[in-house]
Amino acid sequence: MKPDSKRSATIERIAKEILWLETLNARGRDRLDFYELSVGSIRAALEAAYEAGKQERK
Repeated sequence: MKPDSKRSATIERIAKEILWLETLNARGRDRLDFYELSVGSIRAALEAAYEAGKQERK
């Protein structure tokens, strides 16, 4: 898997599993493109991204 596709897959996984987002693609409608997220879920997503980056460097 190419680095860009692996990165995209990791970002999509974090968005779906932690932030409960159906897609990261803009759909051109406010009710589909804007979300209300808790600080805790945003923190968890950022921590997951950080850990994924650390693992990638190993």
